[in-house]
Amino acid sequence: MVSPIRPVHGLDYDVLDEMLGYCLRRAQIAMFLSFYKATRGQTITPPRFTALVIVGANPGISQSTLGAVLGIARSGAMYLTEWMVVRGLVERRPVPSDGRSWGLHLTEQGRKITEKMKRNVLAEDRKRSSVLTDQERDELFRLLLKLAD
Repeated sequence: MVSPIRPVHGLDYDVLDEMLGYCLRRAQIAMFLSFYKATRGQTITPPRFTALVIVGANPGISQSTLGAVLGIARSGAMYLTEWMVVRGLVERRPVPSDGRSWGLHLTEQGRKITEKMKRNVLAEDRKRSSVLTDQERDELFRLLLKLAD
């Protein structure tokens, strides 16, 4: 498992102390550790979790749209979809308005597992970010979204 990147006292970090990307990477690793704690014992990764949440919130979403949401190539979206289908978490259903297209839907098992993971991951996320006030958390979200656009 990945370890948090903790600053070593007395070490000169040179330009790294001025780089937002380095600081974001340290924070990302810390948040990923919370994610892995919340999903311990499951073969889930952040992209797989994201895919399940997106499919659950958008029944009938196409595989290509799911790939766009995740920022992955078409082949990656196909591989991820197949991973979910083989495990009985997602099923493909024909799109009524387009006989050539398939929409993705959570199965009942997928819905139950996704709901449980959402609760656990959200609780760990909030626990890890509890060092921030509500106002600081809102401001951090705002700034990160601004950087991401």
